[in-house]
Amino acid sequence: MTKRRYIVSKNTSGMEIEDYVLSATEKEAARMEKPLEKKWFDFLWWFLLLFVFLLGLRVIFLTVVKGAYYKDVSDGNSIRSIVIKAPRGRIFDRSGKSLVNNVPSMDAVIIPVDVPRDSVKTKEIAGKVAFILNMNEADVWTKLESNNTSKSLNPVLLKENIQQDQALTILEKANTLAGISIEKTAIRDYVDGPIFSHILGYDGKIEQKELAQNQGYLLTDYIGKQGIEKSYEKYLRGVHGADQVEVDSMGNTKREVGIINPKPGSDLIMSIDGDLQKKLYDSITGILQKTGTSTASAVAIDPRNGQVLAMVNLPSYDNNLFANKISGNDYASLINNPDKPLFNRAIAGEYPPGSTIKPAIALAALSEGVIDQSTIIDGLGGTLRIGSYSFGDWKTHGPSDVRIAIAESNDIFFYTIGGGYGNIQGLGMNRMKKWYNLFGFGLASGIDIGGESEGLIPDEKWKMDNIKEKWSVGNSYHAAIGQGFVSATPLQIANFTAAIANGGTLYKPHLVSQIKKGTGEIIDIDPEILSANFAAPELLSVVREGMRKTILSGTAQPLKDLPIEVAGKTGTAQFGTEDKTHAWFISFAPYENPEIAMAVLVEGGGEGHSSSVPVTKEVYQWYFGDRN
Repeated sequence: MTKRRYIVSKNTSGMEIEDYVLSATEKEAARMEKPLEKKWFDFLWWFLLLFVFLLGLRVIFLTVVKGAYYKDVSDGNSIRSIVIKAPRGRIFDRSGKSLVNNVPSMDAVIIPVDVPRDSVKTKEIAGKVAFILNMNEADVWTKLESNNTSKSLNPVLLKENIQQDQALTILEKANTLAGISIEKTAIRDYVDGPIFSHILGYDGKIEQKELAQNQGYLLTDYIGKQGIEKSYEKYLRGVHGADQVEVDSMGNTKREVGIINPKPGSDLIMSIDGDLQKKLYDSITGILQKTGTSTASAVAIDPRNGQVLAMVNLPSYDNNLFANKISGNDYASLINNPDKPLFNRAIAGEYPPGSTIKPAIALAALSEGVIDQSTIIDGLGGTLRIGSYSFGDWKTHGPSDVRIAIAESNDIFFYTIGGGYGNIQGLGMNRMKKWYNLFGFGLASGIDIGGESEGLIPDEKWKMDNIKEKWSVGNSYHAAIGQGFVSATPLQIANFTAAIANGGTLYKPHLVSQIKKGTGEIIDIDPEILSANFAAPELLSVVREGMRKTILSGTAQPLKDLPIEVAGKTGTAQFGTEDKTHAWFISFAPYENPEIAMAVLVEGGGEGHSSSVPVTKEVYQWYFGDRN
């Protein structure tokens, strides 16, 4: 406590004066002696302490009380990667002509993370979007509702290949269409679609079941469905890029962060000769109009390496229908067509090969020592009889050696060397099957598109297992002329012909010759040998001479006036129960140094020389003549 203290003193005149001073405690004295600046510091200290306290309360409020709300906001206000679709690889024929192009397109998509969680809002958005895209409102709302709980940024397809004005309307009204976006993509444009469709196939939007089997795809991606598009999917498909942008909680772009450029898919160079494919297609179309039939197939192969030069199927279909999302009516029309235009009969059709297969049996008999090249077999007046069974020829032939038998397609000769007759034991089915297999019959060739059939080369066990009957000599006779249970695909017939042409090497047929990567690297598809050196060259020469004789004096003489030497074999194969026949013709040219081997089949086309031979002649005239 402050105290008052009295002091007595004298002034200059000697008078006493009483005065007093104040005294304080040490604490009070210290306070009174403290500078003004120090007092201001204390005030500031208390102010800061109060501020920190209030700030702490605010942090607790924001994180605890309002934490969930602001987490949702911050999730939307982030860096987002907008997919930049990678261009799909293009496809060219062997000369560099484009067979498949990419055409820019736009899809309407749903971005799940941006879809409002409020059903009232999604209902409103669905109505607007349905009106713009001419869709059913209920369908749009269902899709929005099914995605309004997802945090995914991956787009979900709403409608593909929308019109430009529709896309512009959606972009203009983006602020009122939360969760709806436009995605740039591309659809395939197949040049001359019906002519190449069974080779190229088509692609389409990936389905849920395909997504489970193919990692790294988006629900809006395209994937190969058939043909080359499917079998070379891993090369044709590129790697998507991304445009990285910062967006706010409403999904609006604030700034661009960076771009990851997409990597285009690899281009494919086909072994297909596009012009030959078109010529063969047109020639067969013409012969079908003359014969009144509607189904046919043809395959041409380069015998030097197994490259497929052409593969034609009729009737065909336009794969552009699938690229543009085929309508229900168009699809129904295709699958209900009795001629099966979607069916790739060149690789999956199994037909009795008829006499086209006789050169294989001739080579087998020569190689196994059943006959030699000078063996003569009598024509038996056109009928071979075993007990009460008769096996007739298509016409009566005189005594023949193997060359003449091939040229004239002598059934009696091949019955004899196949199943045996008189003093000739015959190959029997087991040895015939061995040689058929060496030429690829009864086996898948492994061609680089899916859907190939193996055909059938039967034997005793097969018949017992499937028919519940023992094998008979009659079965061997039929198998020796390409009838009975024997079946083969046009591809197998053409590949066998190529092996005869090149001196006995059976190649794995392939449709793609090069893969060109975006980096400039080129991958060459090297020839692959399935079997080789299984027959003596001199015996193959005998068979080839018989096929050349077919043109000079046998069943295909219309071809002998061509500017190049051709070798071939006609075939007339019975099918069904109405004595109808398929018309076959196999050939290769030029005779000495073959560049092309070809098989032509006109289903129900009668005898081979009446329909398949004219097609072959027209194609070879063009191919070795005025194609330019």
